[in-house]
Amino acid sequence: MSTRTSACAAATAAPSSCGSVRSATNGTPSSRSGSPRPRRAKTTHIEGHVRRVVLTGGIATGKSYVLDRFAALGVPTTDADQLAHAAVAPDGPAWQAVRDRFGAGMFDDQGRLNRPKLGALVFADETARAALNAIVHPHVRVAINRWFADLDPAGAPQLGIVAIPLFYETPRTEVFDRVIVTACDDGTQLARVVARGLCESEAGQRIAAQLPTREKTRRADYTVWTDGTHAETDRQIDEIYARLSADTPTDRQQASGVRSQESAD
Repeated sequence: MSTRTSACAAATAAPSSCGSVRSATNGTPSSRSGSPRPRRAKTTHIEGHVRRVVLTGGIATGKSYVLDRFAALGVPTTDADQLAHAAVAPDGPAWQAVRDRFGAGMFDDQGRLNRPKLGALVFADETARAALNAIVHPHVRVAINRWFADLDPAGAPQLGIVAIPLFYETPRTEVFDRVIVTACDDGTQLARVVARGLCESEAGQRIAAQLPTREKTRRADYTVWTDGTHAETDRQIDEIYARLSADTPTDRQQASGVRSQESAD
């Protein structure tokens, strides 16, 4: 699973390493050794449906590792970037619109999108990035809703996690019960992106195209800090998993939230 750079998945990426975890309480990060204590908001939960949990975070902050850890714990997971890849594949619902907007030169002879080439364009051009997102995101949202609808609400655990890199950057109206953010310090994030083969200015450009980590951690229920050891990460992901699994309908009605860009602001 690749670490996500954007919901449109314009550029290629490699999994990043991860470390320690901390959580948000009333919007303020707790100590890295502390237990997760989620900040809460108003509630909308549909009984009889699988709880919808979002995993988000900036480029190279460890989303792949965290998502894989939850999957290893038995949680159904999916990835908005993979759904975006399917949407822009030659037989995908967004393929023709992307080709019409960005031209045949963005595709190879087999009709496959040249992601690095398109990524270089959209991360340097806000208008192009907005156009790509406007084409791809609606198809990804449909796929996410379909994925959650297909999960068995009688299963164990009664939750699913979707990784959405641009959850806070793009307006949305979908209902989610919890939000988990991955984060690391600025220097670590920059070094990770540079290690993927980008120059420092390109790496900084991609980081700057997303909402700052501090703001994401302020809005989230849980923050997983990934600049320590894998053991530290695993231990605190396990704590978050235990808390998510222990949520009761009453708890969710009193404490969880409609998680969207509008409600979080």
